[in-house]
Amino acid sequence: DFEVCFKTQYSMIHRLETNKLRNVAKFFAHLLQTDALPWTVLRYIHLNEGETTSSSRIFIKILFQELAENMGLVKLNERLHDKSLEEAFDGLFPKDNPKNTRFSINFFVSIGLGGLTE
Repeated sequence: DFEVCFKTQYSMIHRLETNKLRNVAKFFAHLLQTDALPWTVLRYIHLNEGETTSSSRIFIKILFQELAENMGLVKLNERLHDKSLEEAFDGLFPKDNPKNTRFSINFFVSIGLGGLTE
């Protein structure tokens, strides 16, 4: 199933060359935006300095830029603020400590999607 695929690919993303990494991110973005993949898979992403690598950050960047481009920022923001999915997004928008919160905000601002952190 695609959820297992997502978890596996994300955990091994550092092994992929940039082009393959980009294709994998675009593939999963397509599955998410068409709801072929549950948005709860985003719970596997913990966006903080200690748990991400440059490869995983590139993956997250491409994933979210694709989602924003194809869904539109408003619709993506609505999905990310869906109360029923709130727990799945805890790792993306951590509130456990200020350092992790700042890291996440700075990440989304740096990729041009700072509006998602509000």
